[in-house]
This record gives sequence, structure tokens and C-alpha cells, in this order.
Amino acid sequence: MNSRENQLKAFDRLLTIMDELREQCPWDKKQTMETLRHLTIEETYELGDAILDNDLDEVKKELGDVLLHIVFYSKIGSETKDFDIADVCNSICDKLIHRHPHIYGDVKVENEEDVKRNWENLKLKEGKKSVLEGVPKSLPALVKANRIQDKVAGVGFDWEKPEQVWEKVEEELTEFKVEVNSGNKEAMESEFGDVLFSMVNYARFLKINPENALERTNKKFSGRFKYLEEKAKALNKSLKDMTLAEMNVFWEEAKLNNY
Repeated sequence: MNSRENQLKAFDRLLTIMDELREQCPWDKKQTMETLRHLTIEETYELGDAILDNDLDEVKKELGDVLLHIVFYSKIGSETKDFDIADVCNSICDKLIHRHPHIYGDVKVENEEDVKRNWENLKLKEGKKSVLEGVPKSLPALVKANRIQDKVAGVGFDWEKPEQVWEKVEEELTEFKVEVNSGNKEAMESEFGDVLFSMVNYARFLKINPENALERTNKKFSGRFKYLEEKAKALNKSLKDMTLAEMNVFWEEAKLNNY
């Protein structure tokens, strides 16, 4: 691994290149925070994919792309005299020191839960009106549900045992089934949302990240379906012309071949 000196040199190199691109490249000169925003979101998702695939070489590359965006925003901020990369770094350093009094102060903690509880309480003391203020409105619903539950649990609003949460899941499933039988579409949607929310909560108690779990299932399903498509193509068949039983043979093959 690189020494701290080499790490700082590499970061200085990136800052220098960013200065040069902003001054000389027609595309880079035109960018604003608004034009970069959707690209940053895309890069973050690509990083997430690489992490789930456990492709560490790709993780390294995607981290570079995300870091570039951080440096890019900071460069734009320096041009408007609002902030620069040093302000960004010092801001997060100050926050980390303040939010970790058990490391940089005299607060005692017993475990991870104590740390999370202190974190949320400190945020409220900083002027936050709600512990939920830190949950971005634009988060995907599944991720948002997980973050909401994590946030409120940090201040003690939580179930005591996983069994209690599972009972809630079963209760919501029963209520959902009632509305399905009634045929009330609006009520069905509401109860289905409750089922998903309670399942996310149960996953949290089991230390399962629901977003990661669902994305792994998406990848698994996609891999098996592509296997099915390839097998059908090899037989010069169209999936539309195959029976479900015929397709299921290849689906089971895909499972046996760890797709």
C-alpha cells in the first residue's frame, strides 16, 4: 500500500488535473453542479454494482469516478468563493470529531447501538428538528424505508425482539390478504406498502440490507433468464413458442449451474 506521502501526492495530482481541465477543456468548463448531479448519482450506482459483484478492481475505478465528482464540485465552489476542497475536508473532519465524543471526548459507550444513539442525539442538539431530516427525499423507497427505521431506532423507537417484528409482518400480510379479497385497489396498495415496510424492518433486525438482498436476487434472476434465452436460441426456438414446462427445464438447469 502507498505511504501517506504518496497518497497526498496522488490527491494533489488529481486537484492539479482538475484545475487544468476546468481551465482548458470545453466540456469541463461548461459543467455546473446541476449538470453534474445526475452523473454523480449514476456513478454512485455503478460503485454499488461493483461492490455487490465483489469486483475490487472495478470498485477502485468507480471510487475514482466518485472522488472526481467531489473534487469537481469543490472546484466549482471555489470559483464562486463559497468553499473549496479544504473546506469540504475540514467540514467532515469537524463533524466526525464532534459526533464521536467516545473517541475525542470523555463519553463512554458499551457497543455500536450506544454510538448510533449518541449520533442521533447530537444531531438534534445541533438544531435538527427531527431525526428524519437526514433521510434524503429522493432516495429510492426501499432504501428510504431502511434509513427511516434505522434513524428512529437510533433514538429508541424500536421493537425489542425480532420475533415481535415477524409478528408484525404476519399481521400486515393478513391485512393485505383481506384487501386483496375485497378488491379495493387503493387499500391493497396501502397494505402492500405496509407489508414491504415491515419486511424491511425485519431484515434490519436480522442484519440484512434489504437493498443489497433484492439487488442480488435481481442479478440472480437475470442470470438465469439469460441462460434460458441462450438455450432456447441454441434450439432455434422462441420463448413465446415454448411451454412453461419446457422453459422450466432450462430454468432448473440454470439453478444447478449456479446462475
